Amino acid sequence: MPRLPRRGLAVALLLPAVARAQGAAPLVAGAADLQFALAEIVALFRERTGMEVRTTLGASGNLTRQIEQGSPVELFLSADEGFVFRLAEGGHTRDRGVLYATGRVALLVPPASPLRAEDGLAGLRAALEAARIRRFAIANPEHAPYGRAAEQALRAEGLWDRIRPLLALGENVSQAAQFALAGGSQGGLVAFSLVLAPAMAGRGTYQLLPDTLHEPLRQRMVLTRRAGPVAERFFAFMQEAEARAIKRRFGFALPGE
Repeated sequence: MPRLPRRGLAVALLLPAVARAQGAAPLVAGAADLQFALAEIVALFRERTGMEVRTTLGASGNLTRQIEQGSPVELFLSADEGFVFRLAEGGHTRDRGVLYATGRVALLVPPASPLRAEDGLAGLRAALEAARIRRFAIANPEHAPYGRAAEQALRAEGLWDRIRPLLALGENVSQAAQFALAGGSQGGLVAFSLVLAPAMAGRGTYQLLPDTLHEPLRQRMVLTRRAGPVAERFFAFMQEAEARAIKRRFGFALPGE
């Protein structure tokens, strides 16, 4: 049986790896509030087009730094449009992207909590005054847009200084929701899109916060300079009627509505 020369063997071994890399599904980085909505949209995209995308979720600030440091992300779905603008100014994206949703913040209360979700932040104030709050969760305001919105809402109600020593800070808003429902916690401020997920049914109660308590969570998406045809197609799909219907069902306000 003829043998390949050493150089030819190396090339032959390399070709399948190159082919896999060329055919790899593009990486879509999404804000953590998209955890459940994005999974449904990706599944529907696969069903409608036969195309695959991979997803990674996290705090928008952390994802932004990863893209700046060379992460192979082709499409970025940020919970704060300011991070998209930052990437655009740094030359990491094709343009300044488009608005895909506006998020909302909700008070999430576990079953054993002394809080009642329907009392909102007024109930949180009363519980703080009665020393009934030992642990309360939000996302880290330093890099998570929902954490920053939570801080703004708590400051607007004059609760920030009192509750700050009791805060459990999630790395992102999805982790904050886990902390809010964990043993020993009395609740938290999280993304409305997370509490509406079927996976959260029966795990707690919630109350939507007035959006006047925080700056608008304008969520923007953008193609990076690495983007290929599949990422472009998914970018377009995110703006189509079926994807919009999923986002609407998870409590997002949509552009043009």
